[in-house]
Amino acid sequence: MQQTHLFEYAVVRVVPKVEREEFLNVGVILYCAKLNFLQVMYSLNEERLQIFCTQIDKQELMQNLQSVERICKGSEDAGPIGRLDIAGRFRWLTATRSTIIQTSKVHPGFCTDPAETLSRLYTQLVL
Repeated sequence: MQQTHLFEYAVVRVVPKVEREEFLNVGVILYCAKLNFLQVMYSLNEERLQIFCTQIDKQELMQNLQSVERICKGSEDAGPIGRLDIAGRFRWLTATRSTIIQTSKVHPGFCTDPAETLSRLYTQLVL
């Protein structure tokens, strides 16, 4: 029997007009402390995004999503947030904010393979 590990995840959302509280799921961030795992999967369905919000800078949106990915990886070009420990990066990424890129509340679960779980959640919640 494979050992299960506690993980936490949040859905990455595009919120074009914060005051309307409408959003489009575009990704999932998954964190598993025991396995030192922090990754994001995301994609922009431009057709859905265009229907959802006609006045959005897609290039800026992609740059913001790429920043999330760099922070998850702890990349050198991720700035001071990217230099935090893995738990600190996850907590910063999932903190409540009023910007065009937001995350859902954090949800816990158990998994044996966090990469497979991330892929499954991404398929269920984004695609």
